[in-house]
Amino acid sequence: MPKPSPTYVPVLTTDKQAEDFLDQDLSGLDFAQFKPMRFEALPKSARVTMRLPEPLIAALKARAKDRGIPYQRLIREALEQALTKP
Repeated sequence: MPKPSPTYVPVLTTDKQAEDFLDQDLSGLDFAQFKPMRFEALPKSARVTMRLPEPLIAALKARAKDRGIPYQRLIREALEQALTKP
């Protein structure tokens, strides 16, 4: 008889436990238990000041508003992406 699908996510303390959990049927999982998570966990301890053209700032603010994030986060994401490209 197949193992029933879990309805909640147990506390997983190792990568192996997480991989084993994901290898099963999760169709019965209760998604109401999940909460939004912020991925920006590192403290922002340095400050950068730069001058940009007004149209560029306006475009950044509009794009950030569309995504529902602050425009400074959008700039930070763009900088991080630029650093991960070869």
